[in-house]
Amino acid sequence: MESKKNNAAGVVIIVVVLIAIVIAAIVKSGLFGKNGPLSGGISGGDKKEVSTLIKRVKYDTKDPVKGSVDLSQASLYDEIPNINKYPLSLENTTGDINIEIFASPEKAGEGADSWMVDVAKKYNNENHKINGKVVKVSIRNISSGVAADYIISGKYIPTGFSPSSELWGEYASIQGGKLNLIEKSVVKNVPGILISKKTDYLDYKSIIKDVQEGKINVGYTNPQASTTGMNLLLTILMDADPDITSDASKEAFSKFQKNIPYVATNTMQMRDSNASGSLDGMTMEYQSFIQDKELKSNFKFIPFGVRHDNPMYECSGLNDDKKAALEDFTKYCVNDENQKAATNKGFNNNLDYKSDLKITGKDVKNALSIYKQEKDGGKSIIAVFVADVSGSMYGEPLNQLKSSLSNGMKYINETNQVGLISYSSTVSIEVPIKKFDLNQKAFFQGSIDNMQANGNTASYDALVVAMDMIEKAKKDSPNAKCVIFLLSDGQANTGYNLSTITPALKKLEIPVYTISYGEDADTNAMQSVSKINEAASIKADSDDIIYQIKNLFNSNL
Repeated sequence: MESKKNNAAGVVIIVVVLIAIVIAAIVKSGLFGKNGPLSGGISGGDKKEVSTLIKRVKYDTKDPVKGSVDLSQASLYDEIPNINKYPLSLENTTGDINIEIFASPEKAGEGADSWMVDVAKKYNNENHKINGKVVKVSIRNISSGVAADYIISGKYIPTGFSPSSELWGEYASIQGGKLNLIEKSVVKNVPGILISKKTDYLDYKSIIKDVQEGKINVGYTNPQASTTGMNLLLTILMDADPDITSDASKEAFSKFQKNIPYVATNTMQMRDSNASGSLDGMTMEYQSFIQDKELKSNFKFIPFGVRHDNPMYECSGLNDDKKAALEDFTKYCVNDENQKAATNKGFNNNLDYKSDLKITGKDVKNALSIYKQEKDGGKSIIAVFVADVSGSMYGEPLNQLKSSLSNGMKYINETNQVGLISYSSTVSIEVPIKKFDLNQKAFFQGSIDNMQANGNTASYDALVVAMDMIEKAKKDSPNAKCVIFLLSDGQANTGYNLSTITPALKKLEIPVYTISYGEDADTNAMQSVSKINEAASIKADSDDIIYQIKNLFNSNL
């Protein structure tokens, strides 16, 4: 009898152990991962396939409903945020005469990038006077392209404007901004392409040629905001034909852009891409390059384009005192002591480098127009917008998301193919992928109008559906450039997890641009998604989201 009890107990123990082993295996496989019952569960090579992942996602396809489309001409200048979005690096308004200067980030930031801020602090401490009145200087750190937008629009006019290059002064002037050049160079700099020391490149033209032929990958920054990006665009166009509107110039840029993996929104993002090994080279100013020991040890600097000699412009509407104060501060910037300090921060090198390019404001304006037309390298674009309508988006976050989509859609080319997904606990295909004509825009707007927040957040399930939509659309457009825009607070809590869908995203090489909404947004999670295939991640707020969306769409759509 005792033997039978012992045998029964042994069987129970064996069964319990077997159950434990099975549960452990299931947990390890990811079927009951931390983000819900389907956070994993795909093993081996299968998890790389969207066709396998999609089988476990709950989704439906809605009947699109048309909304009213705003057909008014899109105006960037209507979207410019309050100037406080770009805080002062140095604020001093205690003088009898107070002036403010828009200065580019490489000289108005911190550390190695603080030259003009340092000079202004010294100037303020010395209590310089004009007609017996004490002058104080404030410096605002703002990228040259964005600064030009403020001046052109008249939304905010500083006393002085010191962009990286005269390119932006020329552009602002031809667009209606009233500027007067008072100094061609307060500090000298040069743009260049960083390329591995292991290569035998000696000039930028051979690098551009090899990019055009698909032999190397080089990253550069958005020409609409970045002086270096704008300079490269103009260089490619003008090297092909001094008349940059010619077919030869457009073809040269289209060939180049065709083999660019993506256009970075800023230098830091481009550097991150280089660190991950996805780029063979990248653009950067010499002042930034020379300050970085790691870059200096691995790359050589090959200059291109017109110099970045940081001019100073006087803005319109100044009284005599402010004009005199700006001129006095500008002269102070170029004295021997302050130029020596600039050299210590990496400026005033490559003084023998000269460019034969002759660029006007009209050229810059035309180049930006060509960039918008040709930046896709002759490829059509398939884009899917993935909108989070879960409960955590209730209120202002969802309102911002809807507003940014409604306004941002004005900046999407009609030749692109666009689809829209919404998701909470489950996923809905709101608008199937089709050419973004007036009919598609109406469906897009109608879906935006009907979005309401509730339920959990299945972000990665939604990305799987987006990938599936794109794979199917590519059957008819195999050479299309594909992109996903994820709009969310980043707080996924059900469905697949990121590690499970990452192999599929990598395999398809679809960049996911992420836009985070809400004060409690998990920006780290959103950035993790964007980094998979080197895309941008931005944090939205009510002040400047449309402006950021515009720049993002203009770069990629």
